[in-house]
Amino acid sequence: MSGPTLRTLFLAATLAFSAHAIADDDPRIERQDLMKSVREAAKPVGQMMRGDMDFDADTLMSSLETWLDVSTKFGGLFPPGSESGEETEAAPAIWTDREGFDKALAEWQTATQAAIDAKPASLEEARPIVGPVFNTCKGCHDNYRIEEE
Repeated sequence: MSGPTLRTLFLAATLAFSAHAIADDDPRIERQDLMKSVREAAKPVGQMMRGDMDFDADTLMSSLETWLDVSTKFGGLFPPGSESGEETEAAPAIWTDREGFDKALAEWQTATQAAIDAKPASLEEARPIVGPVFNTCKGCHDNYRIEEE
């Protein structure tokens, strides 16, 4: 390979790496990735709650741990300037009603921690504790998320 070709490849690789690193530092992308993990963790739990899947305590606990982890990180990912772009679904209310948003996140975290602490071993034990977790999700989405059209 000649010098100019090698330099061109090196420059292209450097730019690609830099673009990826910048994207990884974007709070809009990070919060979207976290919400994708929440959605993936919710799928089997929803199936269990509807009776479409056999109850599995380990799967439920794994989902709850995912949600708890996200609940501790999510609030810090809404700095000024991240209100738009990157196909964000964050509603303006996050910035205009920050106290309400923080309260909604705290309620989700509390409900999730309570569900983890209860260690449900059956569907009958899980339903009354998982319901409040899903309700806090819905409440936050109702007030602080722009629904896709």
